[in-house]
Amino acid sequence: MGLKEIKLKEEYRSDRNDIVAEFFFPCLGQCIEYDRCVDLLSIQTLTTIVMAFENFSRGKAKLRMVTGHRFKTTDLNLFTKLFSEKYTKKIDGKLIKDVKIQKLQNIVNNGQIELKIAIPNSEQVADSFSERIGIFRDNEDQTVAFTGTSKESFSTQTRDFESVDVFTSWNDQSRVERKVKDFEELWENKTKHIDVYDFMEAEEKNLLKYSSEWVIQD
Repeated sequence: MGLKEIKLKEEYRSDRNDIVAEFFFPCLGQCIEYDRCVDLLSIQTLTTIVMAFENFSRGKAKLRMVTGHRFKTTDLNLFTKLFSEKYTKKIDGKLIKDVKIQKLQNIVNNGQIELKIAIPNSEQVADSFSERIGIFRDNEDQTVAFTGTSKESFSTQTRDFESVDVFTSWNDQSRVERKVKDFEELWENKTKHIDVYDFMEAEEKNLLKYSSEWVIQD
């Protein structure tokens, strides 16, 4: 089974669909590559993605994420440990079961997760990055792209009311190719008004900030 075999809708909306159960989890379970832009990223969200991304356990999956530069204090500390080559100690997770944190660390160490930070550099853009696109690819080279959701919030208690527009390589190839091109240009730091850094580069340059607005854990 691959992405093409999932019965995907053109749109998912909170009043009609369980977006996580009907869209995110089925696509994560069938893909081998996932590219994602989010405005805010938590350890819990990243761990949930990994748990739903079955190919990670077989060492076949790749996750590339671009996020804004604001983090909760506890999340930023854990992300720094996860992506630091100098940090080799076992991570103890207080907000999530230790076994999940350790699995996440192993996957990062295996090079299956890459994280970059996007920071606006122009007066024409507000002071935060909040692009909302995602791209799934499977082992048959089929692609599903989507827009519309601000962040993956997998907790049933903290989900936003939102909608997701979905495009597939077998029904809307031109739009999928455009979303892929947009992400690749962002990843390679070729997008106007935005500077993109590897996570540890941004951390070493003191570009990462603690969010005073993002109080509730996802």
